[in-house]
Amino acid sequence: MDHATPARFLAAHEATATAPVPSLLPPLVPARDHCAVRLRQQLPPPRASLRISVIIPAKDEAATLPSALAALAAQVSEHGQPLPPDSFEVIVLANNCQDATAAVVRRQARKFPGLVVHVAELCLRGATAHVGRARRLLMDEACARLEQVGQPAGIIASTDADTQVAPTWLAAIQAEIAAGADAVGGRIITSNDDAGPAALRRIQAHDAAYRLLCARLEDLIDPAPLDRWPRHHQHFGASLALTARAYRQVGGLPEVRFLEDEALCQQLRRHDLALRHSPRVRVLTSARRQGRVEVGLSWQLSEWLRMSQQQREPHVENPVQLMRRWQLRRQLRDCWAGSPGAELDAAMARLGLPVATVLAQMQRAATFGALWEWALAHSPNLTTALVPLSRALLMLPRLIRSGVVAEWQPLA
Repeated sequence: MDHATPARFLAAHEATATAPVPSLLPPLVPARDHCAVRLRQQLPPPRASLRISVIIPAKDEAATLPSALAALAAQVSEHGQPLPPDSFEVIVLANNCQDATAAVVRRQARKFPGLVVHVAELCLRGATAHVGRARRLLMDEACARLEQVGQPAGIIASTDADTQVAPTWLAAIQAEIAAGADAVGGRIITSNDDAGPAALRRIQAHDAAYRLLCARLEDLIDPAPLDRWPRHHQHFGASLALTARAYRQVGGLPEVRFLEDEALCQQLRRHDLALRHSPRVRVLTSARRQGRVEVGLSWQLSEWLRMSQQQREPHVENPVQLMRRWQLRRQLRDCWAGSPGAELDAAMARLGLPVATVLAQMQRAATFGALWEWALAHSPNLTTALVPLSRALLMLPRLIRSGVVAEWQPLA
């Protein structure tokens, strides 16, 4: 992966595995899941006032957890008032640890008596010893606890052990859910404490600019009603929240070795659930380059550092082709919804697929998200080429200006 970028490695790994939209809501935890049972046995029953369950998978994170828990203990409303102490809890899963992770959590719990924090210890074995399994166990348990107290609209909020959430993190998530979102991705800023060489910081800043400009262009071409600009581009485990109802609807977190957060968001899209990329929801995370997962932010930073040392430039998806993809998505959605004036024949032609095949898939798909996922997998006209990052950054402002002009004009 010489031209690795977040979009590139998300498209090339197991998080992209597809699954059908289930017609029934399956149980999240198999009846004989030994690890799930052991996790539950280590936790007290949920309090009746529980509204948010914050989950943190942690492997050898004794050094980072004190700051993470201190930030959670300092949560306030958007008006600066302390949150009701029993309205949220924090569950840390110390998995496969060789340090004092669990002991540190217990010590911090005594230091912040107002913070409801629980810790469980597990040793995941063999092929299941990965972050996807740990986060799945936690999110399943958080969902069950919220349902147990009669809160299907309660919130499962994921963060990481090397991450410090903003003081209004939970309040801002609640506000976005109250506004209609089913899930919320927070803005993730990396710490300057270990930012690395200037060349690495420059690549990271340019990549972030590219992603944000793409988000702006997408909003102009095919806006999501509950994810309008201003918005960002991130929906990763360091700041990702969703309702218990939405979590159960999608069948839980896909249990993959890495990029499990992206896989969950793909499930949300497949079910036509609203994912809000909220600038109000913010966290600060570590810029370390030796992380705990195979592919993630630390891996990406290492790749960018290697490329900068070799004086090579990352490549990203061509913005022009992305714009055309989003135009076709809007056109296909109009056809799916039976909107007046929707040009079905034009959409079929632009997909480059037999009309009968597309019509059959439109009848078969349970949601537009499932239809669009199928189109991405089968249409030769929806593929994108890679271009140098610097070139993409020159192209995007021009496309955005043209998108502003054309926002309300019919598609060609």
